Amino acid sequence: MTGKAGGAQAPEAGGTGDIRVLVVDDQVLIRAGVAALLRAAPGMEVVAEASGGEEAVALAAEHRPDVILMDIRMPDLSGITATERILCDAPPPAPRVLVLTTFDLDEYVYAALRAGAAGFLLKDAGPQRLLAAVTAVAGGDMLFAPSVTRRLVEAFTRRAEAGASAPPGTALDALTGRELEVLRHTARGLSNAEIAAELVISEATVKTHLNRAMAKLGLCSRAQAVVVAYENGLVVPGTGN
Repeated sequence: MTGKAGGAQAPEAGGTGDIRVLVVDDQVLIRAGVAALLRAAPGMEVVAEASGGEEAVALAAEHRPDVILMDIRMPDLSGITATERILCDAPPPAPRVLVLTTFDLDEYVYAALRAGAAGFLLKDAGPQRLLAAVTAVAGGDMLFAPSVTRRLVEAFTRRAEAGASAPPGTALDALTGRELEVLRHTARGLSNAEIAAELVISEATVKTHLNRAMAKLGLCSRAQAVVVAYENGLVVPGTGN
């Protein structure tokens, strides 16, 4: 059951209901350590390991994991580019990408979000935090390290105060009124069920409106939709709107 370094695969999941994970990191000791931690945890299965971005793209298409733990800085193809390619090419349901890195830099946070990552966690987070993060993103949540979340909101707030955000009605012109409402509530962090209750519509209708909005905007993930909503002034940090 143990995959070897450099991308050798573990057997496919046999309908056990385990969270199927692809581990991507060019540093063999880190990759092996993360994979070993996941294999030892109940409800987790490492389906493959990749030592670079190109290999990650190929293995993601082959194994269709539930979650991908993605390093950022790799020699052949960055984790950001690999994430973008994987998510845009994957048939539904697309994998959830959790960026795992030592680099706590704004440029990587923004790039990861725009690429469609569902979470961003630092490698010093600790084993239990990592396992909880994998479970959270596999369940559909977005997850960010506390320091990353705080600075991300602060950065968007500074952009809004400086007038850097474009007014609503530029990139979002193609959306209907209902699609804009659903996008706004999504960017506020509401789940589909919460949006349905807020707008008095079904969850299926919420999903339809969000999918249509994302298609019109050329987006591959909910995370990208959140970024677009903030960047276009549809949601203003700290106002609840």
